[in-house]
Amino acid sequence: MPSKKALIRRPSPRLAEGLVTHVEREKVDVELALEQWEAYAEALRAHGWETVEVDPADDCPDSVFVEDTVVMYKNVALIARSGAESRRDETLGVEEAVARLGCSVNWIWEPGTLDGGDVLKVGDTIYVGRGGRTNAVGVQQVRAAFEPLGARVVAVPVSKVLHLKSAVTALPDGTVIGHIPKVDRPSLFPRFLSVPEEAGSHVVLLGGPKVLLSAAAPQTADLLADLGHEPVVVDIGEFEKLEGCVTCLSVRLRELYA
Repeated sequence: MPSKKALIRRPSPRLAEGLVTHVEREKVDVELALEQWEAYAEALRAHGWETVEVDPADDCPDSVFVEDTVVMYKNVALIARSGAESRRDETLGVEEAVARLGCSVNWIWEPGTLDGGDVLKVGDTIYVGRGGRTNAVGVQQVRAAFEPLGARVVAVPVSKVLHLKSAVTALPDGTVIGHIPKVDRPSLFPRFLSVPEEAGSHVVLLGGPKVLLSAAAPQTADLLADLGHEPVVVDIGEFEKLEGCVTCLSVRLRELYA
C-alpha cells in the first residue's frame, strides 16, 4: 500500500523574523502560531497521516515551512537549494529525515536554485514555478532528476506571488485551482477552476474526497463542498502573515513502500 507519512517541523522561536516578499509585514504571535501548528499536525493525524517531525532549526526563522526544503517524486527526495540564501541551512535536518525513511536522496546544485513551494505535482506531471526563488537551472535539474522516472516537467512563470503553490494547487481529480488575480498563466493547466479567495488556492489532499484548506477561505470551502469534496478547515493565520499556506507546513510522502 502507498504510504501516508508527512514531514513537519516545529516553528522556530524566531518565526516572527521570517521573510516576506509580496505582502506587508505584520506582527506575528509566535505562541499562537505554535498552537495553530499543533492543530494543523493533529488534523493530518486525524485523517490517517503519520507525522514525522524533522529536527527543529531554531536559528532559521522560516524553517517551519518545511515544504520548501525538499521535493518528493516516487521514492526520490530532491533536496532544494533556496533562492533565498538565508534559508539554505534549513535542508540539513530534512536530508537526515528522508534518508531515514529510505528515500533515494538527490540535490539541487549551484548555480541552480529551487524552493519546494514552486513544485506542484498532478499525477506524473510536475509543474515548476520559475520565479523569485527558483531559477532556470533549477528547473533543468528537476527535469534531470525526475524525467528518467517517468515524470513530465512543465515550467510555469510566477511573478505575482512568492511560489507557484502560493497561486495554485490541485484537487483530487487533477483540476488545478487558483485565484485568478494571482495566477500568471492559467491556460497552462488543462483543467483550471477559479476560486473566490486567495487562501482558497491552497489545498492539501488528505485522501479520498477530503481536502485541507485555510479557515480564511470560507467561500472556497463552500464551493468545494458543493462540488463533492469534503473540506477540512484549519486556522493558520499567523503563518499566512509570512506568506505561508497549508501546503508549506508539511511534505506529504505518498509513495514510500515497506
